[in-house]
Amino acid sequence: MLAAAGVASRRGSEALIVAGRVSVNGAIVTQLGSQADPAHDEIRVDGAVIHARRRLYVLLNKPAGYVCSRQPAETRPKVGDLLPREWASLFTVGRLDRDSEGLLILTNDGDFCLRLTHPRFGVPKTYRVRVVGRATPAVVHRLREGLVDAGERLQAEKARLLSANASHSTLEVTLREGKNREIRRMLESQGLEVDHLARIRIGPLTLGELPRGKYRVLRETEIRTLLETSQETREPQQRSVARPQPKARADTARAIQGESPPGADGGRSSPRR
Repeated sequence: MLAAAGVASRRGSEALIVAGRVSVNGAIVTQLGSQADPAHDEIRVDGAVIHARRRLYVLLNKPAGYVCSRQPAETRPKVGDLLPREWASLFTVGRLDRDSEGLLILTNDGDFCLRLTHPRFGVPKTYRVRVVGRATPAVVHRLREGLVDAGERLQAEKARLLSANASHSTLEVTLREGKNREIRRMLESQGLEVDHLARIRIGPLTLGELPRGKYRVLRETEIRTLLETSQETREPQQRSVARPQPKARADTARAIQGESPPGADGGRSSPRR
Protein backbone atom coordinates (compact mmCIF):
# COMPACT_ATOMS: atom_id res chain seq x y z
CA MET A 1 0.00 0.00 0.00
CA LEU A 2 2.75 2.50 0.95
CA ALA A 3 4.78 1.72 -2.16
CA ALA A 4 1.68 1.93 -4.36
CA ALA A 5 0.84 5.31 -2.84
CA GLY A 6 4.28 6.61 -3.77
CA VAL A 7 5.44 7.07 -0.17
CA ALA A 8 8.62 5.04 -0.69
CA SER A 9 9.97 1.99 -2.47
CA ARG A 10 8.96 -1.42 -1.13
CA ARG A 11 12.14 -1.66 0.95
CA GLY A 12 11.79 1.92 2.12
CA SER A 13 8.19 1.24 3.14
CA GLU A 14 9.32 -1.73 5.20
CA ALA A 15 11.84 0.50 6.98
CA LEU A 16 9.06 2.99 7.82
CA ILE A 17 6.94 0.21 9.32
CA VAL A 18 9.78 -1.24 11.41
CA ALA A 19 10.60 2.27 12.67
CA GLY A 20 7.05 2.63 14.02
CA ARG A 21 6.18 5.52 11.72
CA VAL A 22 3.08 3.85 10.25
CA SER A 23 -0.33 3.62 11.90
CA VAL A 24 -3.58 1.93 10.85
CA ASN A 25 -6.79 3.28 12.40
CA GLY A 26 -4.75 5.00 15.08
CA ALA A 27 -2.66 1.96 16.08
CA ILE A 28 1.07 1.88 15.36
CA VAL A 29 2.04 -1.04 13.11
CA THR A 30 5.56 -2.48 13.27
CA GLN A 31 4.95 -6.00 11.98
CA LEU A 32 5.93 -6.51 8.34
CA GLY A 33 3.18 -8.14 6.30
CA SER A 34 0.37 -6.53 8.28
CA GLN A 35 -2.77 -6.12 6.18
CA ALA A 36 -4.79 -2.96 5.64
CA ASP A 37 -7.51 -1.98 3.20
CA PRO A 38 -7.17 1.62 1.96
CA ALA A 39 -10.87 1.61 1.10
CA HIS A 40 -11.87 1.08 4.75
CA ASP A 41 -8.79 1.77 6.93
CA GLU A 42 -7.10 5.06 7.78
CA ILE A 43 -3.40 4.69 7.08
CA ARG A 44 -0.94 7.34 8.25
CA VAL A 45 2.80 7.87 7.96
CA ASP A 46 4.28 10.32 10.46
CA GLY A 47 0.71 11.44 11.14
CA ALA A 48 -0.13 12.24 7.52
CA VAL A 49 -3.02 10.34 5.92
CA ILE A 50 -1.98 8.23 2.95
CA HIS A 51 -4.26 7.82 -0.06
CA ALA A 52 -3.83 5.22 -2.80
CA ARG A 53 -2.65 6.68 -6.09
CA ARG A 54 -3.01 5.57 -9.64
CA ARG A 55 0.10 3.80 -10.71
CA LEU A 56 2.44 5.52 -13.14
CA TYR A 57 5.26 4.04 -15.20
CA VAL A 58 7.71 6.37 -16.98
CA LEU A 59 10.58 5.62 -19.35
CA LEU A 60 13.45 8.12 -19.23
CA ASN A 61 16.57 8.34 -21.38
CA LYS A 62 18.90 9.43 -18.58
CA PRO A 63 21.78 11.72 -19.54
CA ALA A 64 25.15 11.46 -17.82
CA GLY A 65 25.59 13.90 -14.95
CA TYR A 66 22.31 13.12 -13.14
CA VAL A 67 21.96 11.02 -9.98
CA CYS A 68 19.15 8.61 -9.09
CA SER A 69 18.30 10.23 -5.77
CA ARG A 70 15.26 11.93 -4.24
CA GLN A 71 17.10 13.25 -1.17
CA PRO A 72 16.41 16.98 -0.68
CA ALA A 73 19.98 17.46 0.56
CA GLU A 74 21.39 16.20 -2.75
CA THR A 75 22.83 19.22 -4.59
CA ARG A 76 23.80 17.49 -7.83
CA PRO A 77 21.29 17.34 -10.70
CA LYS A 78 18.71 14.59 -10.08
CA VAL A 79 16.76 12.55 -12.62
CA GLY A 80 13.58 13.96 -11.07
CA ASP A 81 14.63 17.38 -12.41
CA LEU A 82 13.88 16.04 -15.90
CA LEU A 83 10.25 15.23 -15.04
CA PRO A 84 7.17 17.32 -14.21
CA ARG A 85 7.00 18.49 -10.58
CA GLU A 86 3.79 16.55 -10.00
CA TRP A 87 5.75 13.34 -10.57
CA ALA A 88 8.12 14.05 -7.67
CA SER A 89 6.94 10.92 -5.80
CA LEU A 90 8.23 8.55 -8.50
CA PHE A 91 11.26 6.43 -7.62
CA THR A 92 13.70 4.74 -9.96
CA VAL A 93 13.49 1.04 -10.83
CA GLY A 94 17.10 0.22 -10.08
CA ARG A 95 19.81 2.81 -10.54
CA LEU A 96 22.33 4.20 -12.96
CA ASP A 97 25.32 6.00 -11.47
CA ARG A 98 25.95 9.65 -12.24
CA ASP A 99 28.37 8.97 -15.08
CA SER A 100 26.13 6.38 -16.77
CA GLU A 101 23.23 7.07 -19.10
CA GLY A 102 20.42 5.35 -20.94
CA LEU A 103 17.24 3.47 -20.13
CA LEU A 104 15.74 4.20 -16.74
CA ILE A 105 12.21 3.43 -15.50
CA LEU A 106 10.51 5.45 -12.78
CA THR A 107 7.28 4.42 -11.04
CA ASN A 108 5.20 4.64 -7.87
CA ASP A 109 4.44 0.90 -8.00
CA GLY A 110 6.59 -0.94 -5.45
CA ASP A 111 5.55 -4.44 -6.57
CA PHE A 112 6.47 -3.63 -10.17
CA CYS A 113 9.84 -2.29 -9.00
CA LEU A 114 10.50 -5.47 -7.00
CA ARG A 115 9.76 -7.74 -9.95
CA LEU A 116 12.19 -5.87 -12.19
CA THR A 117 15.03 -5.51 -9.70
CA HIS A 118 15.10 -8.46 -7.29
CA PRO A 119 17.69 -11.12 -8.27
CA ARG A 120 15.20 -13.96 -7.92
CA PHE A 121 13.28 -12.68 -10.95
CA GLY A 122 16.44 -12.26 -13.00
CA VAL A 123 15.15 -9.70 -15.50
CA PRO A 124 18.10 -9.06 -17.87
CA LYS A 125 19.56 -5.56 -18.25
CA THR A 126 21.81 -4.90 -21.24
CA TYR A 127 24.50 -2.22 -21.48
CA ARG A 128 26.68 -0.75 -24.23
CA VAL A 129 30.16 -0.07 -22.82
CA ARG A 130 33.14 1.74 -24.31
CA VAL A 131 36.56 1.30 -22.73
CA VAL A 132 39.93 2.94 -23.27
CA GLY A 133 42.34 0.61 -25.05
CA ARG A 134 41.96 -2.76 -26.73
CA ALA A 135 39.69 -5.34 -25.12
CA THR A 136 40.46 -8.93 -26.06
CA PRO A 137 38.29 -12.06 -26.35
CA ALA A 138 40.00 -13.26 -23.16
CA VAL A 139 38.52 -10.29 -21.26
CA VAL A 140 35.04 -11.10 -22.58
CA HIS A 141 35.51 -14.71 -21.47
CA ARG A 142 36.44 -13.59 -17.94
CA LEU A 143 33.32 -11.43 -17.71
CA ARG A 144 31.15 -14.41 -18.60
CA GLU A 145 33.01 -16.81 -16.34
CA GLY A 146 32.91 -14.41 -13.41
CA LEU A 147 35.56 -12.98 -11.13
CA VAL A 148 36.00 -11.80 -7.56
CA ASP A 149 36.49 -8.13 -6.73
CA ALA A 150 36.82 -6.85 -3.13
CA GLY A 151 35.58 -10.21 -1.89
CA GLU A 152 32.44 -10.10 -4.05
CA ARG A 153 31.72 -12.37 -6.99
CA LEU A 154 30.80 -10.49 -10.16
CA GLN A 155 29.55 -12.11 -13.35
CA ALA A 156 27.93 -11.14 -16.63
CA GLU A 157 25.07 -13.22 -17.99
CA LYS A 158 26.27 -12.41 -21.51
CA ALA A 159 29.16 -10.40 -22.96
CA ARG A 160 30.36 -9.81 -26.50
CA LEU A 161 32.98 -7.66 -28.15
CA LEU A 162 31.50 -5.33 -30.76
CA SER A 163 34.66 -3.54 -31.87
CA ALA A 164 38.26 -3.08 -30.75
CA ASN A 165 41.28 -1.03 -31.71
CA ALA A 166 44.30 0.44 -29.99
CA SER A 167 42.43 3.49 -28.66
CA HIS A 168 38.94 2.22 -27.75
CA SER A 169 36.84 -0.92 -27.62
CA THR A 170 33.07 -1.39 -27.40
CA LEU A 171 31.33 -4.25 -25.61
CA GLU A 172 27.75 -5.29 -24.96
CA VAL A 173 27.18 -6.73 -21.49
CA THR A 174 24.03 -8.25 -19.99
CA LEU A 175 23.46 -8.61 -16.23
CA ARG A 176 20.71 -10.37 -14.32
CA GLU A 177 21.83 -9.36 -10.83
CA GLY A 178 23.19 -5.84 -10.88
CA LYS A 179 25.62 -5.05 -8.08
CA ASN A 180 27.15 -1.68 -7.28
CA ARG A 181 29.21 -0.49 -10.29
CA GLU A 182 29.47 -4.13 -11.39
CA ILE A 183 30.44 -3.59 -15.03
CA ARG A 184 32.95 -0.85 -14.21
CA ARG A 185 34.53 -3.00 -11.49
CA MET A 186 34.82 -6.08 -13.72
CA LEU A 187 36.50 -4.15 -16.50
CA GLU A 188 38.76 -2.18 -14.15
CA SER A 189 39.94 -5.49 -12.70
CA GLN A 190 41.09 -6.35 -16.24
CA GLY A 191 42.99 -3.07 -16.59
CA LEU A 192 40.34 -1.36 -18.73
CA GLU A 193 38.91 2.08 -17.96
CA VAL A 194 35.25 2.68 -18.83
CA ASP A 195 34.73 6.05 -20.50
CA HIS A 196 31.10 5.55 -21.58
CA LEU A 197 28.36 3.27 -20.24
CA ALA A 198 24.73 3.25 -21.33
CA ARG A 199 21.88 0.90 -20.48
CA ILE A 200 20.12 0.04 -23.72
CA ARG A 201 17.57 -2.59 -22.68
CA ILE A 202 15.59 -3.95 -19.71
CA GLY A 203 14.02 -7.28 -20.63
CA PRO A 204 12.42 -6.62 -24.04
CA LEU A 205 12.11 -2.85 -23.47
CA THR A 206 14.40 -0.48 -25.38
CA LEU A 207 14.60 3.30 -25.71
CA GLY A 208 13.66 3.28 -29.38
CA GLU A 209 13.91 6.82 -30.74
CA LEU A 210 13.52 8.52 -27.34
CA PRO A 211 16.11 11.37 -27.24
CA ARG A 212 18.54 11.79 -24.38
CA GLY A 213 16.98 13.71 -21.49
CA LYS A 214 13.39 13.04 -22.64
CA TYR A 215 10.71 10.74 -21.21
CA ARG A 216 7.40 9.10 -22.02
CA VAL A 217 4.75 7.08 -20.20
CA LEU A 218 4.97 3.33 -20.73
CA ARG A 219 2.12 1.70 -22.61
CA GLU A 220 0.00 -0.92 -20.88
CA THR A 221 1.29 -3.60 -23.25
CA GLU A 222 4.89 -2.72 -22.31
CA ILE A 223 4.08 -2.97 -18.60
CA ARG A 224 2.43 -6.36 -19.11
CA THR A 225 5.35 -7.66 -21.17
CA LEU A 226 7.88 -6.62 -18.53
CA LEU A 227 5.87 -8.45 -15.85
CA GLU A 228 5.62 -11.52 -18.05
CA THR A 229 9.39 -11.42 -18.54
CA SER A 230 9.92 -11.46 -14.78
CA GLN A 231 7.60 -14.47 -14.45
CA GLU A 232 9.34 -16.50 -17.11
CA THR A 233 12.95 -15.85 -16.10
CA ARG A 234 14.94 -18.23 -13.87
CA GLU A 235 18.22 -17.52 -12.14
CA PRO A 236 21.41 -19.20 -13.41
CA GLN A 237 22.08 -22.44 -11.53
CA GLN A 238 25.51 -21.36 -10.32
CA ARG A 239 24.08 -18.42 -8.39
CA SER A 240 21.24 -19.96 -6.43
CA VAL A 241 18.52 -22.54 -6.48
CA ALA A 242 15.38 -21.12 -8.06
CA ARG A 243 12.84 -20.09 -5.46
CA PRO A 244 9.07 -20.14 -5.83
CA GLN A 245 7.88 -16.95 -7.45
CA PRO A 246 4.91 -15.02 -6.08
CA LYS A 247 1.89 -14.65 -8.28
CA ALA A 248 1.90 -11.32 -10.15
CA ARG A 249 -0.75 -8.93 -8.92
CA ALA A 250 -3.44 -8.74 -11.55
CA ASP A 251 -4.11 -5.09 -10.87
CA THR A 252 -0.48 -4.24 -11.64
CA ALA A 253 -0.63 -5.89 -15.04
CA ARG A 254 -3.87 -4.07 -15.78
CA ALA A 255 -2.64 -0.73 -14.46
CA ILE A 256 -3.89 2.27 -16.38
CA GLN A 257 -1.87 5.46 -16.15
CA GLY A 258 -3.52 8.59 -14.83
CA GLU A 259 -3.76 11.71 -16.93
CA SER A 260 -0.37 12.81 -18.12
CA PRO A 261 0.66 16.45 -17.69
CA PRO A 262 1.60 18.52 -20.72
CA GLY A 263 4.73 17.14 -22.36
CA ALA A 264 4.27 13.58 -21.01
CA ASP A 265 5.52 12.21 -24.31
CA GLY A 266 8.86 13.86 -23.80
CA GLY A 267 8.03 17.36 -24.99
CA ARG A 268 10.02 19.08 -22.27
CA SER A 269 13.54 20.04 -23.08
CA SER A 270 16.12 18.71 -20.69
CA PRO A 271 17.91 21.23 -18.43
CA ARG A 272 21.39 22.22 -19.45
CA ARG A 273 24.17 20.23 -17.92
